[in-house]
Amino acid sequence: MGHREDLLEGAKRCLLEKGYARTTARDIVAASGANLASIGYHYGSKDALMRQAIIASSEEWGASVAQVPAVGGGAAAGDADPLERFAAVWDAVLQRIATEREFIAAQVEVLGLLPRDTALREAIGEVLPEGGEGLVAVFEGVPDTEVDPEAARVVGSFYQALLTGLMVQSLLTPDAMPSGRDLATALRRVTAGEVLGAK
Repeated sequence: MGHREDLLEGAKRCLLEKGYARTTARDIVAASGANLASIGYHYGSKDALMRQAIIASSEEWGASVAQVPAVGGGAAAGDADPLERFAAVWDAVLQRIATEREFIAAQVEVLGLLPRDTALREAIGEVLPEGGEGLVAVFEGVPDTEVDPEAARVVGSFYQALLTGLMVQSLLTPDAMPSGRDLATALRRVTAGEVLGAK
């Protein structure tokens, strides 16, 4: 790898170990083996490099979530019962959330910075639609290329809202997280207009 790639990998490590706001340029240099001047040369600033690190980390995490195996007893993923697939995919995502707390903490930290950091907000805003499209593809069991743009916008926002909420909840009450089946049951009840506790 060249210095540019080394710096990005070092920044991603610092993101997990120290957090977004607490990482200094010297931390990145120590983690990457590059020199201080190379940050400005390759990225313009430490902040620009950290923005790239949070986006790259999120994309890598999303790509790994997209590897969820087919659901439905060997049937094609798209042929599985929608609520069964919904529950199974969330179980896989929730497992990742439970075991990758440093990544989740960094994601939640960044959410708190968005109102006061225009550059960070704009950088994340640019990739948000792609993330929604990827989530729709995972939950529907189809390739990204087959996701309808309107579905990516509307349904992708729904999945992103659930994911963000579950990340925050995992840091607040890790021992009281719902299961994929719980989320599927909640979705069924909401869409059916059922009163909680009704038979």
